[in-house]
Amino acid sequence: MRKTAGDIGHNGTVTSTSLNYAARAQKINRPNPVAVGTIVWLGSEVMFFAGLFAIYFTLRSVAPDLWASETSLLNIPFSTTNTIILVASSFTCQFGVFAAERMQPRSVGPKPSQWGMVEWFFLTYALGAIFVAGQIFEYATLVSEGVSISSNAYGSAFYLTTGFHGLHVTGGLIAFLLVIGRAYAVKTFGHKEATSAIVVSYYWHFVDVVWIGLFFVIYVLK
Repeated sequence: MRKTAGDIGHNGTVTSTSLNYAARAQKINRPNPVAVGTIVWLGSEVMFFAGLFAIYFTLRSVAPDLWASETSLLNIPFSTTNTIILVASSFTCQFGVFAAERMQPRSVGPKPSQWGMVEWFFLTYALGAIFVAGQIFEYATLVSEGVSISSNAYGSAFYLTTGFHGLHVTGGLIAFLLVIGRAYAVKTFGHKEATSAIVVSYYWHFVDVVWIGLFFVIYVLK
């Protein structure tokens, strides 16, 4: 019998080289394209908010007296409480991701440790909605005190930076509803649904981090 080079081992015995190679071949774990796309998109959002920060710092540098008088109207305790609420929502969002990763869309008991993705995301939605409502209340209060987007440079900078962030938070709230609705719509909660929950969490953590920066610049440094 004729033996080919691919069939003869080092000891002269016949081997199934191609089969052994296939058995030993390692699987290539490619990153999820949805997650990669979300991260790339968030990179562009970083540049967008960096531009807003640049606008705020530039205007503040040329009008320090205006900033000193207008920032005195800010309700620091209220905004601090609102910030804590938003930061807390990031933790509840991550608990929802943990539930999605273990393929548990809904609760299996009344305790929070038994909650599924849906329950944690509903709580995250409620906290985010409270934050947006608090921001609207703050806007109404400042407008009543004469600080509007067209009143002066400070008003323009304040409402542009915080307003665009508020729109991003609202977009995140809509995304949570879509993920929750999808969990109810599918018969079997699978990897696609879990991936949707994960990428929404990326976005939500991003808007939380941006707000921490805004809070520090606008309310702490003033």
